[in-house]
Amino acid sequence: MAKAPARRSTKRLKPDEIEAIFATFAAANPEPKGELVASNAFTLLVAVVLSAQATDAGVNKATPALFKLADTPQKMVKLGVEKITDLIKTIGLFRGKAKNVFALSQILIERFDGEVPADREALESLPGVGRKTANVVLNIAFGQPTIAVDTHLFRVSNRTGLAPGKNPLEVELGLLKIVPQHYMLHAHHWLILHGRYICKARKPECYRCPISEWCRFEPKTPPPKNWDGAPV
Repeated sequence: MAKAPARRSTKRLKPDEIEAIFATFAAANPEPKGELVASNAFTLLVAVVLSAQATDAGVNKATPALFKLADTPQKMVKLGVEKITDLIKTIGLFRGKAKNVFALSQILIERFDGEVPADREALESLPGVGRKTANVVLNIAFGQPTIAVDTHLFRVSNRTGLAPGKNPLEVELGLLKIVPQHYMLHAHHWLILHGRYICKARKPECYRCPISEWCRFEPKTPPPKNWDGAPV
């Protein structure tokens, strides 16, 4: 479970500031995309399950060979646990994840006619699928305006004052209340990417942050000596 940053803002942002932040994100990146590579709802589901406690880059290195052989639940079951395990052995916790991928594929065949359900409760009934994974799949595969809270989004929401919370669910529910509806579909992508590349855990790059004027995080990180002042 993600832990709240030591310096968590308690002063929430105002509606006009929230609007300005998401307008800035939208202007810079109108159609943000998740970084996991997938060709359909099933491969997306598997990729997200494999990404738990692993990087998207690491998952993307392992999944091409897996998905070339198995891009449907039926093909995944046919591979078997041993073959799945061998194909994803570069990913952390690969043994348990291989069992989950095999088991969820079986359940998709048995209960859902081989289709990934567009329903959170049904998704969370699958092995290895929690609320965050379900939200990612619902958002990317089915276009639902969900908020998938990972460590990056959790950090950004607390630091900025957008939706301070002690745990991922608090942050998710807080964001659902305050994010303007016209930004909701892409909100979690913008926040995750912002946390991954600018508002980093150890040393946020406040000096090149496009939303620094509204952010509640203090003290802001100064630019390095060799920084040329180039915009984001």
